[in-house]
Amino acid sequence: MPGQPVRGSKSGAPIMALFDLLGRQWAMGVLWILSENGPCTFRRLQKHCETISPAALNTRLKELQAAGFINRVDAGYALTELGLRLYRHLVPLGDFGKAWAKYLDALDTEPDI
Repeated sequence: MPGQPVRGSKSGAPIMALFDLLGRQWAMGVLWILSENGPCTFRRLQKHCETISPAALNTRLKELQAAGFINRVDAGYALTELGLRLYRHLVPLGDFGKAWAKYLDALDTEPDI
């Protein structure tokens, strides 16, 4: 949580706390799945995440709920308005990641002079 020490930041700067949370295994995957599929039950999330253990999924769900990004609804778990805002910010980063990968790939394929 912001204001508390996290990996890479003793001060717990909000951006560092956010990156710490999102950098945990399957955290962004859960956000992506809920944004693209709408509310999901635990079993449906686990099916979409494929390799995640029930314990790990349960931990991520609790963390994302505590952070205010998801909540429980009749149909399972869903993004909150804050979670949807976060997802909208992540989409351009995903695009940037793809462009970065192409850039790095181009560097590896250029002939040595």
